[in-house]
Amino acid sequence: MVHYTEFIKNFMDRYEYPAEAVETFTRVLKRLDSEKEFGDKMDKLVEGYMYPWADNMQEYLNGVIELSKEYDENECTLDFIFLLLCTPIVYERYMEKGLSEQLFWDTMADMKYKLIECIKCEEVPGTFVAGWYNGFFKLERFCYGRYQFEETDYDFDFDFVTKCGRRLTKGQKLIGFHIPSSGVPLTDEVRLDAFKKAYEAYKHLFPDGIMYFWCGSWLLYPRHKEFLPEKSNILKFMSDFELVSWSEHEEFHDAWRIFDKYSDLPASELPRDTSLRKAYADWLEAGNKGGSGCGVIVFDGEKILR
Repeated sequence: MVHYTEFIKNFMDRYEYPAEAVETFTRVLKRLDSEKEFGDKMDKLVEGYMYPWADNMQEYLNGVIELSKEYDENECTLDFIFLLLCTPIVYERYMEKGLSEQLFWDTMADMKYKLIECIKCEEVPGTFVAGWYNGFFKLERFCYGRYQFEETDYDFDFDFVTKCGRRLTKGQKLIGFHIPSSGVPLTDEVRLDAFKKAYEAYKHLFPDGIMYFWCGSWLLYPRHKEFLPEKSNILKFMSDFELVSWSEHEEFHDAWRIFDKYSDLPASELPRDTSLRKAYADWLEAGNKGGSGCGVIVFDGEKILR
């Protein structure tokens, strides 16, 4: 198997990967081509994972960890190489399933976002969340507009009644969504556009025409209303939801999403170079906690039902 292919070169070019990342990935891919044993071992992992269908990714990522030690490559970098080598197969499966090429490119853009996160947090080209891509490569998670969507179920043991009188019970079909770190502001127009596009993709699952969008995220921490700027797009994002559950955490595990490599610093030393960082650093330094929440949006294809 050839590793440094025209497809992968064009893949990196399309998303304008940082030069340092392209240089590193190209070096490793060419090393896989020139060192047969190394290349064969990587091929076995990629093929084992992707055939007959993408499944049990962690088993193969454990193999990548062993390769990184054996061949003295950074684990985050080699994880990303593993993902890159899967993408041509994923592309072919999109085509086989009759999915659009544009949907493939829109969805795979997430790899750049995770690459940038790794550079910011770990100071090395790669990814520290390779397992996240199992959902993408199994063709279960797709990008429509600003968000990434996938089918899920309501899993709480209690019922929840929305303001418009809809009852969620355990097992209720939902469309879960995630907010990639693309940098695109969460404006009213951007959020609504994503919901409308996802509605068209998943409306066949909701015969009565009413769809339930679901999200669990640090962005839904309700106490944001106490310390984020009034015009914050995060507050606008939160306003779309009816909050079902929330909690505070002794350790703020999502701090890296705000502070990158500085997230382990004492609150008094956290960078305050953006309005979000300043608000969060001040909040944490005052002895407060971070948290997260889960919420639902009821959507009829054109608007959120309240």
